Amino acid sequence: MNHIMMVGAGSVGGYFGAHLAQHYPTVSFLLRPKTLGAVRQQGLRIRSASGTITVHPEAAADAKELPAPDLIILAVKAYDLDEALAQIETVLTDRTVILTLQNGIDTEDRIIARFKRDCVVGGVAFIYAKIVSPGLIDHYKKGTVAIGELMGHESERVLQIRELFTNAGIPCQLSKDIRRSKWEKMCWNCVFNPLTVLIDDKVSRALEHPEMMRVIHQIVAEVTAVSAAVKVPLPSDMPDRVVKWTQEIRDIHTSMYDDWKAGRQTEIRNLNGFIVDQGRALGIPTPVNEALTAMIKTLTEKPRSGPGIVAIDGAVVQAVSLDRAAMQQLPSEHQIDDVSRKMPSMRGRAITVKGLLDIPALQLDADHVTFHSADGQYAATLTLAQAKEFGLLVYELDGEPLADGKGGPFRLITPGLGDLCANVKGVSRIEVRRGGGKDTRPSERPPECTEGGRPSQTIE
Repeated sequence: MNHIMMVGAGSVGGYFGAHLAQHYPTVSFLLRPKTLGAVRQQGLRIRSASGTITVHPEAAADAKELPAPDLIILAVKAYDLDEALAQIETVLTDRTVILTLQNGIDTEDRIIARFKRDCVVGGVAFIYAKIVSPGLIDHYKKGTVAIGELMGHESERVLQIRELFTNAGIPCQLSKDIRRSKWEKMCWNCVFNPLTVLIDDKVSRALEHPEMMRVIHQIVAEVTAVSAAVKVPLPSDMPDRVVKWTQEIRDIHTSMYDDWKAGRQTEIRNLNGFIVDQGRALGIPTPVNEALTAMIKTLTEKPRSGPGIVAIDGAVVQAVSLDRAAMQQLPSEHQIDDVSRKMPSMRGRAITVKGLLDIPALQLDADHVTFHSADGQYAATLTLAQAKEFGLLVYELDGEPLADGKGGPFRLITPGLGDLCANVKGVSRIEVRRGGGKDTRPSERPPECTEGGRPSQTIE
C-alpha cells in the first residue's frame, strides 16, 4: 500500500493522518477548501503533551488531483459519508482498500452497497483531541485504533494496514470481531455524547450522580437489545463496562459537546437516532434514546429559516419562527378558511396577524409592525393596532402551500385598509418595532393608510 489518501483532517483524521504523513511521504489529504487553505499555508499541525509536529502533505479538494490511492482512510463525520464517497468514487480501482474511522454502525455496509465489492476494512478510533482551527489539532489523550475484516478473518490487507500504523508510532490492534468493537463503542457514544451536551459539562458530572447510573443502564440496555437483534450480541454487563471504561477519562468533553459548542452539526442522527430507527424497524422499544435524540436535536439544531418559514422578531421578548404546519395548529378563531369573504379578489386560507402576534410576548412599548419580503425589496409598516385588526397572512390555496407565483409562501393582505395600504408578497419576517420602519409602499395612499387614519369601511 504505497499511496494513502486521508479524507478529512479533523480531530481524528488530522491526528492519525499527520503521524502517518510524518513517516510516509506518499500520504495525501482530501480536504474541504477552508482546511485545505490552512494546510497549504501553515501545514497540518498537531499539538500534544509529547510535543508539536507539523507536516506539509500533498493536499487537494478534488480527489482526482491526488495520486491514485491504494488505501483510503475515511475520517469524516458520519453525516458526511455520502459526500465523501461521491468524491472518492472517481479514483477507486479494483485494488483500492477503504478503512473507516467513523462513529456509527452502518458505514461499512453503506460503502459495500454503493461500490458492490469487498473493499472495506472496519475501524474504530480511540482518541481525545479537538480542532482548534482548520489545520490545527490539540491532542490530549489516547490515540489508538482497532481494525478488522468484517468477516473476522486475518487478511493480508489488515496486516499491512496494522504495519503502516505501528511503524508510524500509532498503536493498532487487530479485532477478530470488528462489528462487536463498533457496537461496544456505540454503547459509550450513545451515553456520553448526548449527556455531556444536556448537562453542559464533562463526563465526570454524569458519573457523580447515582440517579444517572440508572439512566446510563437504560441507554445501554436499549443499544444492546438492538445489537442482539442484528446478530451482534454484547455482554450482559455492558452498562457496567461502559461506566468502568469512562473512569480514566472523567475529565473529557465529547466530540458531540465540542461540535455543539463550535456551532457544528452533531452526529446525533447517526448515534442515538440510528438506535431509534433500528428499534422501530425491529419492533424494539427505545424510549430513552428517542428522548435523547429529540432533546439534542432541539438543543443543537439552528432555528429554521429560509423558504416556508416566517420569523417574528424585533421588539419581542423572544423571537419565534413558524411554518405552514404550525400556522394550521393555531386556534380556529384566528383561521380564515376563505379570504374571499373578506377580500373578493383573493382566494386562499389565512391566519390573522393578531393570532401570530399573540405568540411572542411583545415589548411593552411596541407600536408598529413591519412586514418584510424574503428578497428584501419590499416592506410595509403598519401601526400595531392596524396590523392586529386588519392584517391577514395568506398561507394556503386549495389545501396546498401558497405558490410563489401567487405571492407565497406567505402573503400579507389587509382587507378593510385597501390593497394600496399593505400587500406584501413572499413575507419572511414580521418585525415588531418601536416607531416606524422600512416602507416601500407608494407614497400616495388613501388617508386610512396613514398612522392616524382609520378605514372608511371594514369588510366583515
